[in-house]
Amino acid sequence: MIAPETNTKLSAFAQDVQTGLRSQPKSLQSKYFYDAEGDRLFQKIMDLPEYYLTRCEAEILQTHAVDMAVLLKNQPFDLVELGAGDGLKTRVLLSHFQEEQLQYRYFPVDISRNILDHLEETLQQRWPDLSVFPLEGEYFSALKKMPTSEANVRKVVLFLGSTIGNMTLADAESFLQQLRTQLAPGDLILVGFDLKKNPELILAAYNDSAKVTRDFNLNLLHRINRELGGNFQPENFQHWPLYQPITGHTKSYLISKIDQEVYIEALNLTVKFAAWEAIDMELSKKYDFAEIEHLATLAGLKVLTYFKDRKEYFTDALFLVE
Repeated sequence: MIAPETNTKLSAFAQDVQTGLRSQPKSLQSKYFYDAEGDRLFQKIMDLPEYYLTRCEAEILQTHAVDMAVLLKNQPFDLVELGAGDGLKTRVLLSHFQEEQLQYRYFPVDISRNILDHLEETLQQRWPDLSVFPLEGEYFSALKKMPTSEANVRKVVLFLGSTIGNMTLADAESFLQQLRTQLAPGDLILVGFDLKKNPELILAAYNDSAKVTRDFNLNLLHRINRELGGNFQPENFQHWPLYQPITGHTKSYLISKIDQEVYIEALNLTVKFAAWEAIDMELSKKYDFAEIEHLATLAGLKVLTYFKDRKEYFTDALFLVE
């Protein structure tokens, strides 16, 4: 492997690809799945029969929107959604908040400008009087861009879709602790957790029969080719998901089928793959309620309530910042 020259002008994407592919074992960060093509593929994933997560959380939001509105109606708030995506699930809440005439502003945060533009246009067409302030970037850097709120306005942070499951337990603890430092007592955090359940159901959600999840993973190799001048041959890699029921870890890998070399022009980097060598692509941790309680304690938060779907496949846990 040829080490690239130091280049301070490399994008964050390029730097993270360089670091991940020079590591042992090799890895790529799943947050980079979401370019325009990745966004399109993830929309398809959410419609798959095997992908229960979106349906379960949509059911939670539809069922408990009234309860959430009751909790929020007594004072104005800034609704901050980390990783907003297309906002499809959140529109269930927004619709009810609009009907109840709650006093709030909506701040969708996402790394994808493409998806934020689409979301803002959609919301403005439906609710022209809704104050929408898209924030592009990483979660915490985007939060720093928020305008200062008045003293009586609290923050309500949404972190839905089991995104916290893409972190290790230690990283989830660190994330919530860091988020807590940017909030004030009385602020609220609503976090989506995919729960432990029949391993067959979990694994099928990441190994769908239409192979859309495979294409979603392989698209990151295409993105490296498009944006960094790579020459990956995605057909030479096999998508391989696994579920570990003790840890609750669902892992996705891309495995090289052959001995091969890949060159990435923007990094001046040649990466050698042995046959059957894996790239670690994604973690999706599944939780039980004891783990959620423990995580809240470690992060200095209090669990107010759990909103659950009828099968208890998924929960949106409401945390209070004390």
